Amino acid sequence: MAANNRRMSGKKGAQVGSGGKRRRSLEGKGPTPPAEMRKGHAKQRAAAAKARRAQGRTPQRRGGKAPSELVVGRNPVVEALREGVPASTLYVQQFIDSDERVREALQLAAERGGINLMEAPRPELDRMTNGLNHQGLVLQVPPYEYAHPEDLADAAADEGEDPLIVALDGVTDPRNLGAVVRSVAAFGGHGVVVPERRAAGMTAGAWKTSAGTAARTPVARATNLTRALEAYKKAGIVVVGLAADGDVELDELDALGGPVAIVVGSEGKGLSRLVGETCDFRVRIAMPGGAESLNAGVAAGIVLYEAARRRS
Repeated sequence: MAANNRRMSGKKGAQVGSGGKRRRSLEGKGPTPPAEMRKGHAKQRAAAAKARRAQGRTPQRRGGKAPSELVVGRNPVVEALREGVPASTLYVQQFIDSDERVREALQLAAERGGINLMEAPRPELDRMTNGLNHQGLVLQVPPYEYAHPEDLADAAADEGEDPLIVALDGVTDPRNLGAVVRSVAAFGGHGVVVPERRAAGMTAGAWKTSAGTAARTPVARATNLTRALEAYKKAGIVVVGLAADGDVELDELDALGGPVAIVVGSEGKGLSRLVGETCDFRVRIAMPGGAESLNAGVAAGIVLYEAARRRS
């Protein structure tokens, strides 16, 4: 009788035979939509790509974005603005003691345009910079948009040229990266490839060393450098690694006149084992003066010059 009393009562709650659910919750949601309309489904992505192609828009592959960066201190901020380092916001401390560097920073930011000027109290700047000595000036550099390694070869094909690409293996100094970018631009290369991990990225330091050439020379980021080089080989690009114990002298390498990817290792360790094994040729640069090694920027510049000479 107790059970019947509960069922007959007017109180809200679970109904016998409902499994603890309300009647409305048992109603269906309608037929399952087709795969082309389900967000995230492979067929939906394929349909979206087809629609973009029909509209004449080809999706661009990207190697991802780096995190934003802060340039801290009066001299570094002024130097970054002078060298054309991309910037989104210049933070200036409230009630700052102005000097020539502060005035120049404000003037450069205003002349370039597109840079937001923000006044902030000192505690806020301390928090942003984790207590670094910012001297009242902080410049925010937006995330760098990396290309995909395949984009570099595609750009060469679009120009009707053989790809000339430099890949860096284990180079961790941003200034070396900037120097390589500058050499690639000088000798008609199509870009630079860097690994995603344990490698220098396009920081403000790399931008400054590139002397503005980073604005027109793409840098691609590879999740796995060995696989990226293998993909280049399948596309008909010869992979040439620089090594002090290389089997071929630079001036004997005819492959530099065609599609080539030049791999430069770190000054201390050189090429990693897997990358070295992936190379079609291991090339050495003759150094009559007796130096044991060259830094990445200098080595890349020498080989790029030789490649440009042969292509001309």
